[in-house]
Amino acid sequence: MRKHLILVVLFIIGLATSAIKPHDYFTWLLEVFPAIIGSVILILTYQKFRFTSLTYWFILLHCYILFIGGHYTYAEVPAFNWLRDVLHQSRNNYDKIGHFAQGFVPAMIVRELFVRKKIINGKRWLAFLTVCVCMSISVTYEFIEWLVSVLSGSSGDSFLGTQGYVWDTQSDMLFATIGAITMVVLMSSLQDKAINRLKHQ
Repeated sequence: MRKHLILVVLFIIGLATSAIKPHDYFTWLLEVFPAIIGSVILILTYQKFRFTSLTYWFILLHCYILFIGGHYTYAEVPAFNWLRDVLHQSRNNYDKIGHFAQGFVPAMIVRELFVRKKIINGKRWLAFLTVCVCMSISVTYEFIEWLVSVLSGSSGDSFLGTQGYVWDTQSDMLFATIGAITMVVLMSSLQDKAINRLKHQ
């Protein structure tokens, strides 16, 4: 319980810091909104279902990625502007980090739910359906970006963050898929150990 309170404090610090003189508050709110909604859901369901600390820490990391993107906008994160110039890239690619995390972290959440709720039997189906759910989440997010851009006009350009790249939507979904697959391949055994430890507490 105490270690999870630390996560809450770190979340609040990150959120508050990102809200100090952001690029613009409309974009900031759009970018950090998933983190706020997600945290509320986790708090409301905490007594009924507690994730492993491993999953909670990665959720916090994802929140910080959103906070940074919200503060600067994904197209203007300073460190990735520097990388763009040094590596002679055509755009700021911080958004690809965000979409990779959009696949990786939800995969941790979905897989843990599948395992602990005993929803899916068989490791292959577990891996496949975990990735499928994360792909669906990514597609839904792209629909939301498109809808916000249509409804808000130029105000939503910073949220959309295409930077003139015609394949931005497709590459966003690809990076989310790669993130989900990476989690399943590299983290499944570690997550299983964390789940087993939780069972014996």
